[in-house]
Amino acid sequence: MIALPQQKLDALLARHAMVESELATNLAPEAYVKLSREFAELGPVIETIKAYRAVVAEIGDLDALIADAKTDGEMKRMAEAEKPALNVRRDKLEHQIQLALIPKDAMDDHDAILEIRAGTGGDEAALFAGDLFRMYERYAAKQGWKTEIVSISEGAKGGFKEIIAEIHGRGVFAKLKFESGVHRVQRVPDTEASGRIHTSAATVAVLPEVEDVDVDINEADLKIDTMRAQGAGGQHVNKTESAIRITHIPSGIVVMVQEERSQHKNRSKAMRMLRAKLYDIEKTKRDSARAAERRGQIGSGDRSERIRTYNFPQGRVTDHRINLTLHKLPQVIEGEALDEVIDALVTQHQAELLAAEGAT
Repeated sequence: MIALPQQKLDALLARHAMVESELATNLAPEAYVKLSREFAELGPVIETIKAYRAVVAEIGDLDALIADAKTDGEMKRMAEAEKPALNVRRDKLEHQIQLALIPKDAMDDHDAILEIRAGTGGDEAALFAGDLFRMYERYAAKQGWKTEIVSISEGAKGGFKEIIAEIHGRGVFAKLKFESGVHRVQRVPDTEASGRIHTSAATVAVLPEVEDVDVDINEADLKIDTMRAQGAGGQHVNKTESAIRITHIPSGIVVMVQEERSQHKNRSKAMRMLRAKLYDIEKTKRDSARAAERRGQIGSGDRSERIRTYNFPQGRVTDHRINLTLHKLPQVIEGEALDEVIDALVTQHQAELLAAEGAT
Protein backbone atom coordinates (compact mmCIF):
# COMPACT_ATOMS: atom_id res chain seq x y z
CA MET A 1 0.00 0.00 0.00
CA ILE A 2 1.32 3.43 -1.00
CA ALA A 3 0.74 6.61 1.00
CA LEU A 4 -1.05 8.96 -1.38
CA PRO A 5 -1.05 12.73 -0.74
CA GLN A 6 -4.61 13.04 0.57
CA GLN A 7 -4.51 16.85 0.67
CA LYS A 8 -3.66 16.88 -3.03
CA LEU A 9 -6.57 14.53 -3.73
CA ASP A 10 -8.90 16.79 -1.73
CA ALA A 11 -7.66 19.79 -3.73
CA LEU A 12 -8.37 18.00 -7.04
CA LEU A 13 -11.90 17.07 -5.91
CA ALA A 14 -12.53 20.67 -4.82
CA ARG A 15 -11.21 22.06 -8.11
CA HIS A 16 -13.39 19.66 -10.11
CA ALA A 17 -16.48 20.75 -8.16
CA MET A 18 -15.59 24.43 -8.62
CA VAL A 19 -15.11 24.05 -12.39
CA GLU A 20 -18.41 22.17 -12.65
CA SER A 21 -20.13 24.99 -10.78
CA GLU A 22 -18.56 27.69 -12.98
CA LEU A 23 -19.61 25.88 -16.15
CA ALA A 24 -23.23 26.26 -15.05
CA THR A 25 -22.89 30.07 -15.08
CA ASN A 26 -22.96 32.48 -18.03
CA LEU A 27 -19.39 32.40 -19.31
CA ALA A 28 -17.74 33.99 -22.32
CA PRO A 29 -17.21 31.40 -25.10
CA GLU A 30 -13.42 31.40 -24.66
CA ALA A 31 -13.64 30.84 -20.89
CA TYR A 32 -16.27 28.14 -21.40
CA VAL A 33 -14.05 26.21 -23.82
CA LYS A 34 -11.05 26.48 -21.48
CA LEU A 35 -13.01 25.29 -18.42
CA SER A 36 -14.71 22.53 -20.42
CA ARG A 37 -11.33 21.19 -21.44
CA GLU A 38 -10.09 21.28 -17.83
CA PHE A 39 -13.28 19.57 -16.62
CA ALA A 40 -12.86 16.79 -19.19
CA GLU A 41 -9.19 16.31 -18.26
CA LEU A 42 -9.97 16.14 -14.54
CA GLY A 43 -12.84 13.68 -15.06
CA PRO A 44 -10.92 10.38 -15.23
CA VAL A 45 -8.67 11.06 -12.22
CA ILE A 46 -11.67 12.28 -10.16
CA GLU A 47 -13.53 9.03 -10.89
CA THR A 48 -10.42 7.07 -9.90
CA ILE A 49 -10.05 9.01 -6.63
CA LYS A 50 -13.71 8.40 -5.75
CA ALA A 51 -13.42 4.69 -6.56
CA TYR A 52 -10.20 4.47 -4.52
CA ARG A 53 -11.74 6.10 -1.46
CA ALA A 54 -14.82 3.88 -1.72
CA VAL A 55 -12.63 0.77 -1.73
CA VAL A 56 -10.53 2.06 1.21
CA ALA A 57 -13.76 2.70 3.16
CA GLU A 58 -15.01 -0.80 2.33
CA ILE A 59 -11.74 -2.36 3.51
CA GLY A 60 -12.01 -0.28 6.72
CA ASP A 61 -15.52 -1.60 7.34
CA LEU A 62 -14.34 -5.18 6.87
CA ASP A 63 -11.39 -4.63 9.24
CA ALA A 64 -13.75 -3.21 11.88
CA LEU A 65 -16.07 -6.20 11.42
CA ILE A 66 -13.20 -8.67 11.78
CA ALA A 67 -11.82 -6.87 14.88
CA ASP A 68 -15.24 -6.72 16.59
CA ALA A 69 -15.49 -9.41 19.26
CA LYS A 70 -19.28 -9.57 18.73
CA THR A 71 -18.91 -10.70 15.07
CA ASP A 72 -19.58 -14.42 14.72
CA GLY A 73 -17.05 -16.76 13.10
CA GLU A 74 -18.92 -17.18 9.80
CA MET A 75 -19.16 -13.42 9.24
CA LYS A 76 -15.45 -12.99 10.00
CA ARG A 77 -14.54 -15.71 7.50
CA MET A 78 -16.68 -14.03 4.83
CA ALA A 79 -15.09 -10.65 5.56
CA GLU A 80 -11.58 -12.10 5.38
CA ALA A 81 -12.41 -13.81 2.09
CA GLU A 82 -13.51 -10.50 0.56
CA LYS A 83 -10.39 -8.55 1.56
CA PRO A 84 -7.78 -9.92 -0.91
CA ALA A 85 -9.78 -8.85 -3.99
CA LEU A 86 -10.41 -5.42 -2.47
CA ASN A 87 -6.71 -5.02 -1.61
CA VAL A 88 -5.77 -5.80 -5.22
CA ARG A 89 -8.30 -3.25 -6.49
CA ARG A 90 -7.06 -0.62 -4.00
CA ASP A 91 -3.43 -1.14 -5.11
CA LYS A 92 -4.40 -0.85 -8.77
CA LEU A 93 -6.32 2.39 -8.14
CA GLU A 94 -3.41 3.76 -6.10
CA HIS A 95 -1.06 3.16 -9.03
CA GLN A 96 -3.46 4.87 -11.45
CA ILE A 97 -3.67 7.91 -9.16
CA GLN A 98 0.12 8.00 -8.82
CA LEU A 99 0.50 8.13 -12.60
CA ALA A 100 -2.15 10.85 -12.85
CA LEU A 101 -0.27 12.98 -10.29
CA ILE A 102 3.06 12.83 -12.15
CA PRO A 103 3.90 16.35 -13.42
CA LYS A 104 3.30 16.42 -17.17
CA ASP A 105 5.67 17.72 -19.81
CA ALA A 106 4.28 21.15 -20.68
CA MET A 107 4.45 20.20 -24.36
CA ASP A 108 2.69 16.82 -24.13
CA ASP A 109 -0.63 18.08 -25.49
CA HIS A 110 0.98 19.96 -28.38
CA ASP A 111 1.05 18.99 -32.04
CA ALA A 112 4.42 17.82 -33.35
CA ILE A 113 6.80 18.41 -36.23
CA LEU A 114 8.25 15.13 -37.53
CA GLU A 115 11.56 15.25 -39.38
CA ILE A 116 13.06 12.13 -40.99
CA ARG A 117 16.43 12.21 -42.75
CA ALA A 118 18.25 9.42 -44.57
CA GLY A 119 21.58 8.63 -42.91
CA THR A 120 24.31 6.18 -43.84
CA GLY A 121 23.36 3.73 -46.55
CA GLY A 122 22.77 5.79 -49.70
CA ASP A 123 19.68 4.85 -51.71
CA GLU A 124 18.72 2.14 -49.22
CA ALA A 125 18.74 4.73 -46.39
CA ALA A 126 16.37 6.94 -48.40
CA LEU A 127 14.03 3.96 -48.96
CA PHE A 128 14.15 3.23 -45.21
CA ALA A 129 13.33 6.88 -44.44
CA GLY A 130 10.29 6.46 -46.66
CA ASP A 131 9.28 3.31 -44.77
CA LEU A 132 9.58 5.14 -41.45
CA PHE A 133 7.45 8.04 -42.66
CA ARG A 134 4.71 5.69 -43.84
CA MET A 135 4.89 3.88 -40.50
CA TYR A 136 4.31 7.12 -38.59
CA GLU A 137 1.65 8.29 -41.06
CA ARG A 138 -0.34 5.06 -40.57
CA TYR A 139 0.17 5.13 -36.80
CA ALA A 140 -1.08 8.74 -36.76
CA ALA A 141 -4.18 7.79 -38.77
CA LYS A 142 -4.86 4.96 -36.32
CA GLN A 143 -4.77 7.52 -33.48
CA GLY A 144 -7.16 9.83 -35.34
CA TRP A 145 -4.41 12.39 -35.99
CA LYS A 146 -3.86 14.40 -39.18
CA THR A 147 -0.53 14.38 -41.01
CA GLU A 148 0.40 17.35 -43.21
CA ILE A 149 3.62 17.32 -45.26
CA VAL A 150 5.72 20.48 -45.00
CA SER A 151 8.81 19.65 -47.04
CA ILE A 152 10.09 16.74 -49.16
CA SER A 153 13.40 15.87 -50.78
CA GLU A 154 12.98 12.59 -52.66
CA GLY A 155 15.59 9.86 -53.02
CA ALA A 156 16.97 8.89 -56.44
CA LYS A 157 15.42 5.41 -56.26
CA GLY A 158 12.42 6.23 -54.08
CA GLY A 159 11.91 7.10 -50.45
CA PHE A 160 13.18 10.39 -49.06
CA LYS A 161 16.50 12.06 -48.43
CA GLU A 162 14.46 14.23 -46.06
CA ILE A 163 10.79 14.65 -45.23
CA ILE A 164 9.22 17.03 -42.73
CA ALA A 165 5.59 16.88 -41.65
CA GLU A 166 3.26 18.39 -39.08
CA ILE A 167 1.11 15.96 -37.07
CA HIS A 168 -2.01 17.42 -35.50
CA GLY A 169 -4.11 15.78 -32.80
CA ARG A 170 -4.63 15.25 -29.10
CA GLY A 171 -1.49 14.28 -27.18
CA VAL A 172 0.68 13.88 -30.30
CA PHE A 173 3.97 14.98 -28.72
CA ALA A 174 3.35 12.90 -25.58
CA LYS A 175 3.34 9.74 -27.72
CA LEU A 176 5.89 10.55 -30.40
CA LYS A 177 8.58 12.34 -28.38
CA PHE A 178 10.35 9.05 -27.65
CA GLU A 179 10.87 8.41 -31.38
CA SER A 180 13.71 10.94 -31.69
CA GLY A 181 16.98 9.22 -32.46
CA VAL A 182 18.84 7.08 -34.97
CA HIS A 183 16.81 4.19 -36.42
CA ARG A 184 18.77 1.37 -38.05
CA VAL A 185 17.57 -1.17 -40.61
CA GLN A 186 19.14 -4.50 -41.57
CA ARG A 187 17.80 -6.09 -44.75
CA VAL A 188 18.65 -7.32 -48.24
CA PRO A 189 18.05 -4.50 -50.77
CA ASP A 190 16.11 -5.30 -53.94
CA THR A 191 19.20 -4.33 -55.93
CA GLU A 192 21.44 -6.81 -54.07
CA ALA A 193 21.85 -9.85 -56.34
CA SER A 194 24.01 -11.86 -53.92
CA GLY A 195 21.48 -11.63 -51.09
CA ARG A 196 23.89 -9.79 -48.79
CA ILE A 197 22.35 -7.98 -45.82
CA HIS A 198 22.92 -4.22 -45.77
CA THR A 199 22.76 -1.95 -42.74
CA SER A 200 21.36 1.56 -43.22
CA ALA A 201 20.14 4.29 -40.93
CA ALA A 202 17.78 7.25 -40.75
CA THR A 203 17.47 9.99 -38.17
CA VAL A 204 14.09 10.89 -36.67
CA ALA A 205 13.45 14.16 -34.85
CA VAL A 206 10.14 14.94 -33.15
CA LEU A 207 9.68 18.54 -32.04
CA PRO A 208 6.66 20.05 -30.29
CA GLU A 209 4.86 22.79 -32.20
CA VAL A 210 5.15 25.90 -30.08
CA GLU A 211 3.32 29.22 -30.15
CA ASP A 212 4.66 32.77 -30.03
CA VAL A 213 4.20 32.78 -26.26
CA ASP A 214 6.46 29.71 -25.90
CA VAL A 215 9.42 31.08 -27.87
CA ASP A 216 10.22 34.77 -28.24
CA ILE A 217 11.66 35.54 -31.69
CA ASN A 218 12.97 38.98 -32.54
CA GLU A 219 12.02 39.89 -36.13
CA ALA A 220 15.31 41.77 -36.42
CA ASP A 221 17.13 38.43 -36.02
CA LEU A 222 15.48 36.99 -39.13
CA LYS A 223 16.64 37.00 -42.76
CA ILE A 224 13.67 36.11 -44.99
CA ASP A 225 14.12 35.14 -48.64
CA THR A 226 11.43 34.33 -51.20
CA MET A 227 12.07 32.18 -54.25
CA ARG A 228 10.40 30.02 -56.82
CA ALA A 229 9.44 26.57 -55.65
CA GLN A 230 11.56 23.71 -56.98
CA GLY A 231 10.41 20.35 -58.33
CA ALA A 232 7.00 19.14 -59.51
CA GLY A 233 4.12 21.57 -59.54
CA GLY A 234 3.22 22.40 -63.13
CA GLN A 235 3.34 25.90 -64.57
CA HIS A 236 2.74 27.44 -61.14
CA VAL A 237 6.27 26.51 -60.05
CA ASN A 238 7.92 28.80 -62.61
CA LYS A 239 5.63 31.80 -62.16
CA THR A 240 5.26 32.44 -58.43
CA GLU A 241 7.89 33.14 -55.79
CA SER A 242 5.95 31.34 -53.05
CA ALA A 243 8.79 29.39 -51.43
CA ILE A 244 10.08 30.87 -48.18
CA ARG A 245 13.51 30.50 -46.57
CA ILE A 246 14.02 31.94 -43.10
CA THR A 247 17.45 32.23 -41.49
CA HIS A 248 17.65 32.82 -37.74
CA ILE A 249 20.89 34.80 -37.62
CA PRO A 250 21.88 34.27 -33.93
CA SER A 251 21.57 30.47 -34.10
CA GLY A 252 22.29 29.93 -37.80
CA ILE A 253 19.14 27.79 -38.16
CA VAL A 254 17.67 27.79 -41.68
CA VAL A 255 14.17 26.55 -42.52
CA MET A 256 12.59 26.38 -45.96
CA VAL A 257 8.98 25.63 -46.93
CA GLN A 258 7.62 25.46 -50.46
CA GLU A 259 4.70 23.02 -50.27
CA GLU A 260 1.92 25.62 -50.31
CA ARG A 261 1.06 27.88 -53.25
CA SER A 262 0.54 30.75 -50.82
CA GLN A 263 3.63 32.63 -49.69
CA HIS A 264 1.76 33.60 -46.52
CA LYS A 265 1.02 29.92 -45.65
CA ASN A 266 4.61 28.90 -46.35
CA ARG A 267 5.88 31.70 -44.12
CA SER A 268 3.51 30.63 -41.33
CA LYS A 269 4.72 27.01 -41.56
CA ALA A 270 8.36 28.11 -41.67
CA MET A 271 7.90 30.20 -38.51
CA ARG A 272 6.30 27.22 -36.73
CA MET A 273 9.28 25.07 -37.69
CA LEU A 274 11.74 27.73 -36.54
CA ARG A 275 10.01 28.12 -33.17
CA ALA A 276 10.03 24.34 -32.71
CA LYS A 277 13.76 24.13 -33.50
CA LEU A 278 14.65 26.98 -31.14
CA TYR A 279 12.52 25.43 -28.38
CA ASP A 280 14.23 22.07 -28.97
CA ILE A 281 17.69 23.64 -28.59
CA GLU A 282 16.71 25.09 -25.19
CA LYS A 283 15.04 21.83 -24.15
CA THR A 284 18.14 19.83 -25.10
CA LYS A 285 20.29 22.13 -22.94
CA ARG A 286 17.95 21.62 -19.97
CA ASP A 287 17.75 17.87 -20.56
CA SER A 288 21.53 17.59 -20.74
CA ALA A 289 21.82 19.27 -17.35
CA ARG A 290 19.17 16.99 -15.86
CA ALA A 291 20.64 13.86 -17.46
CA ALA A 292 23.67 14.18 -15.19
CA GLU A 293 21.32 13.70 -12.24
CA ARG A 294 18.93 11.20 -13.83
CA ARG A 295 21.00 8.58 -15.63
CA GLY A 296 19.38 6.62 -18.41
CA GLN A 297 16.67 9.20 -18.91
CA ILE A 298 14.41 8.31 -21.86
CA GLY A 299 13.61 11.07 -24.30
CA SER A 300 16.49 13.34 -23.37
CA GLY A 301 16.50 14.66 -26.92
CA ASP A 302 19.90 13.14 -27.75
CA ARG A 303 19.53 11.97 -31.35
CA SER A 304 23.15 10.91 -31.81
CA GLU A 305 22.77 7.36 -30.54
CA ARG A 306 21.00 4.41 -32.14
CA ILE A 307 17.67 3.82 -30.44
CA ARG A 308 16.02 1.09 -32.52
CA THR A 309 16.92 -1.65 -35.01
CA TYR A 310 14.56 -3.13 -37.62
CA ASN A 311 15.97 -6.54 -38.60
CA PHE A 312 14.07 -7.82 -41.66
CA PRO A 313 15.77 -11.24 -42.07
CA GLN A 314 14.80 -12.14 -38.48
CA GLY A 315 11.48 -10.26 -38.55
CA ARG A 316 12.21 -8.43 -35.32
CA VAL A 317 12.27 -4.89 -33.96
CA THR A 318 14.50 -4.04 -30.99
CA ASP A 319 14.35 -0.83 -28.97
CA HIS A 320 17.78 -0.61 -27.35
CA ARG A 321 16.79 1.88 -24.64
CA ILE A 322 14.48 -0.53 -22.83
CA ASN A 323 15.81 -3.83 -24.27
CA LEU A 324 12.43 -4.55 -25.88
CA THR A 325 12.31 -6.99 -28.80
CA LEU A 326 9.14 -7.73 -30.77
CA HIS A 327 9.06 -10.49 -33.39
CA LYS A 328 6.45 -8.69 -35.44
CA LEU A 329 8.40 -6.36 -37.70
CA PRO A 330 5.80 -6.33 -40.54
CA GLN A 331 3.07 -5.15 -38.14
CA VAL A 332 5.36 -2.50 -36.60
CA ILE A 333 6.57 -1.09 -39.95
CA GLU A 334 2.93 -0.95 -41.09
CA GLY A 335 2.14 1.22 -38.06
CA GLU A 336 -0.25 -1.39 -36.63
CA ALA A 337 1.94 -2.62 -33.74
CA LEU A 338 4.04 0.53 -33.24
CA ASP A 339 1.85 1.39 -30.26
CA GLU A 340 3.29 -1.66 -28.42
CA VAL A 341 6.77 -0.11 -28.63
CA ILE A 342 5.59 3.42 -27.82
CA ASP A 343 3.41 2.27 -24.89
CA ALA A 344 6.37 0.34 -23.43
CA LEU A 345 8.54 3.48 -23.66
CA VAL A 346 5.83 5.60 -22.01
CA THR A 347 5.46 3.02 -19.21
CA GLN A 348 9.21 2.96 -18.60
CA HIS A 349 9.31 6.75 -18.55
CA GLN A 350 6.46 6.84 -16.02
CA ALA A 351 8.26 4.31 -13.83
CA GLU A 352 11.38 6.49 -13.84
CA LEU A 353 9.36 9.58 -12.95
CA LEU A 354 7.66 7.68 -10.11
CA ALA A 355 11.07 6.57 -8.83
CA ALA A 356 12.34 10.14 -9.01
CA GLU A 357 9.24 11.39 -7.13
CA GLY A 358 9.80 8.74 -4.45
CA ALA A 359 13.45 9.72 -4.09
CA THR A 360 12.48 13.33 -3.41
